[in-house]
Amino acid sequence: MNKKLELKKKIHAVDFAIHELVLFLDTHPTNQKAMALLKDYRFKRAELIKEYEAQFGDYIVTPADVTANGCWQWLDGKWPWEYKEV
Repeated sequence: MNKKLELKKKIHAVDFAIHELVLFLDTHPTNQKAMALLKDYRFKRAELIKEYEAQFGDYIVTPADVTANGCWQWLDGKWPWEYKEV
């Protein structure tokens, strides 16, 4: 498996864990262990995305991934098919 796909899979796994924790916290809003775990997973996601972007460019999956100051800058960069496989 190539590095790009491996990083995406890790990000997706962390996204899944975050989503599940948010659902759990909907019904258990005072659970401190779950809150701490959510914080840890959000930090891990940010680190994985930073690593991904350092190697492969912007990580944009949804409009929520676009920063306000960088709106649609990905249009000026390489398109996905223009990157060479590692």
